[in-house]
Amino acid sequence: MDAPMELLTSGGRRRRNRQWPDDEKARIVAETLRPGATVSEVALRHGLKANHVSSWRTLARDGKLVLPAPEDPVEFATLMVAPMVEQVTAAEPVTSAGPELLVGSVIIRLEPGASASRVASVVRALMAAS
Repeated sequence: MDAPMELLTSGGRRRRNRQWPDDEKARIVAETLRPGATVSEVALRHGLKANHVSSWRTLARDGKLVLPAPEDPVEFATLMVAPMVEQVTAAEPVTSAGPELLVGSVIIRLEPGASASRVASVVRALMAAS
């Protein structure tokens, strides 16, 4: 007795992996960096697995995925604390690599070539903090 042969077809549909554009990946990664956001919550909202979004975060951390500019005006800068330097007399010229802001007894030195908007954002942040 021969058994009948059955042929199952899937209707021509194949599973394809979705290709995410870099700007979309960057936007999703930026969502995970907001205060209170979790990778798993953001991934679920976009129909992704958390480990997929985590791998995109690694790309961003390694500089292989450029994140969009932050939406809020808050900007962070590196703080370096140096020992107190004695006052320089007027006869000694002072050369600076970048703009300096004097706030009380504190000198804030910005990077060389800092734009006017960068200086203004630091001043606004200082005024908000005081």
